Amino acid sequence: MTATKAVVIFSGGMDSFTVLNMAVKQGYEVYALSFNYGQRHKKELDYAARACAQLAVAHKIIDISAINELIGGSSLTSDIKVAEGHYAQESMLTTVVPNRNMILLSMAVGYAVSLAAGKVFYGAHSGDHAIYPDCRPEFVDKMNDVCAIANYEAVEIVTPFLYESKIAILAAGIAMGLDYNQTWTCYNGRDKACGKCGACQERLEAFAKNGVIDPLEYE
Repeated sequence: MTATKAVVIFSGGMDSFTVLNMAVKQGYEVYALSFNYGQRHKKELDYAARACAQLAVAHKIIDISAINELIGGSSLTSDIKVAEGHYAQESMLTTVVPNRNMILLSMAVGYAVSLAAGKVFYGAHSGDHAIYPDCRPEFVDKMNDVCAIANYEAVEIVTPFLYESKIAILAAGIAMGLDYNQTWTCYNGRDKACGKCGACQERLEAFAKNGVIDPLEYE
């Protein structure tokens, strides 16, 4: 029996790393897709490439950085200081990239159709709901409605952790024996993770709540 094909949007961060490994372990023929959308550093993409090579997963990194001529204004893509503190704080609104997930999902769905893959996975989770509208259940539901009719072939958007926290994502990864030293989360692309931005704060909290030490080095 031929394995069912699936596209996984893979940033190189710990959430999508967990989803990628989950899809592989579930027996899908996985095609990982990463995007250079003009984010302030490419370190996550380097981690993504290494992780896919180790898993022997097909991987494409697509440069769509030209879109920043249209969708600037985020501290992740423009020359705006990255806010420090937890995601729950209003200051983290500066990290919102306008319409990012709709754009990335649209391209991933097109890729899936070209591969005859019926599913696109991405790592939205409940910790993102407060700040990122394109990680909320209502967004995923509507995208699924559209992706069922946008092509002759219906594609399902799969979000295994949509109602789960980063703490639960890490717990699932630990249960799978994953090595999170293969991931990069920090919004800053320096030699070591800053430990202060929202991404780092949430990651460190997840490790603390799971009673394990984050293998990444911090400043």
